[in-house]
Amino acid sequence: MTYWWIHPRWVTLAMVFVALLIALPAQAQSDAASVYKAKCAFCHGADGKGDSAMGKRTGVRDLASPEVVKETDAQLIEVTTKGKNKMPGFEKTLKGSQIKDLVAYIRDLAKKK
Repeated sequence: MTYWWIHPRWVTLAMVFVALLIALPAQAQSDAASVYKAKCAFCHGADGKGDSAMGKRTGVRDLASPEVVKETDAQLIEVTTKGKNKMPGFEKTLKGSQIKDLVAYIRDLAKKK
């Protein structure tokens, strides 16, 4: 007797679903890196230190600084969405999910220092 849930077609679909679940975080990380490069790196630098020419001119914060690291994800999402001081907000050009992924990417940059 073959159970419907053991049918090869269901097993194949389940394997595809699991593969997608594994690949999605990697895709989000890749997308966040692209967004960071396009929207943030000009001022914050490729590594997030803020030592780019524009970053030095505008006084951006090092994304691995204790002040930034202690901020909650919600606070970083708010700053990225609405902007702060000389930094523009990105609520009109980025989706909420992109901003959330961008904050996760920034956290990863900070860990690499």
